[in-house]
Amino acid sequence: MAKAPDPQAPMAAMRKLPWRDLTPMTQREGLIECLHPLPWLGASWVAASYGWWLVALPASFLFFLTALRLNHEAVHGNLGFSPRGHRRVLHGLSLLMLGSNHSVAYNHLKHHSRIGTPEDIEGKCGRMSALRVLAYGPAFPIETHANAWRHGGSAVRRRMAVDAGLNVAMVAVAVASGAAFLLYHLAAMLVAQCLTGFFAVWITHHDVEDSGLDARTQRSALINCLSYNMFLHLEHHLFPAVPVKRLGMLAARIDAEFVAAIPPVSMVLPLPWAKARNIDNIQSSGC
Repeated sequence: MAKAPDPQAPMAAMRKLPWRDLTPMTQREGLIECLHPLPWLGASWVAASYGWWLVALPASFLFFLTALRLNHEAVHGNLGFSPRGHRRVLHGLSLLMLGSNHSVAYNHLKHHSRIGTPEDIEGKCGRMSALRVLAYGPAFPIETHANAWRHGGSAVRRRMAVDAGLNVAMVAVAVASGAAFLLYHLAAMLVAQCLTGFFAVWITHHDVEDSGLDARTQRSALINCLSYNMFLHLEHHLFPAVPVKRLGMLAARIDAEFVAAIPPVSMVLPLPWAKARNIDNIQSSGC
C-alpha cells in the first residue's frame, strides 16, 4: 500500500537551507530596531493633538505594525540584547500598546511549537473565516491573556503583573491629564488590540492547510517594505531565529532552491500580474 505523502514535506525540505549566517545581531542593530515605532508614535500624537484624524489614524496603524515587529523580535530574542534586555523591550511595548506583551510571548512561542493543535490559542484565528475572526477580535486578547496567566507559570504571571501595572499607569496619566492625544492613543490601541487576530494572525495563516506550508508569504519588494517585512511569515516559521530585517534574504534563498514550492495562492496579497519573481528585489526588501 502506497505511503501517504507527508503534509509537512515542503517545510521539512526548506528547513535544510543554510540560515545561521543570517542570525547574528549587534546591540546597535537592535537599538535601531527599537527606533522604528517612534516616528509613527510621535506623528500620531502630534496629529491627534491638532485633530488631524486622517493623519493620526494611519500613523497609529503604522505604529502598531512596527511595534508588533519589535515585539516579535523581542519574543524570539532577535535584537542582540540579553534576556533581561528583551524583557525590558516587552515591558516598554506593553506600556505603549496596552495589554501584556509577555502574554503575547507565551502564546506566540506555543504557536510555533504546537501549531495547529488545541494548545495553539494564537493560531486558531487562522482557521476562522475573515468575518468570524473580526467578530471574535475583541475576545482574542482576553483569551490569550487568560491562557498565558493560567498556563504560563509564576515567572510569566509576574511579568504580566508588571505589564498590567504599566497599563494602569498609562491609563491614569491619560485620564488625569485629559490630554487629547493620550486619550486618542488609548482608544486607538484598544481598537488595534481587537483587530490583532485579523491583522497579525489571520492574514498570514488563513487557508494554508492544504498547501503543506505553515504560513503565507509575499513576493513584492514594495509590499514587503511597506509592511516592514511582516508578510514574510512563512520564512519566519521556517527559521524563527532569523531577524525580520533579513527575511528577504531568506526568501531569496527559498526561491532559488524551491522554484515551484510556493504557489501564488500562498501570497498574503496575491498579485496576478507579478507572475515572475525577481530574487534581487526580494532580497533587497529588508526594510
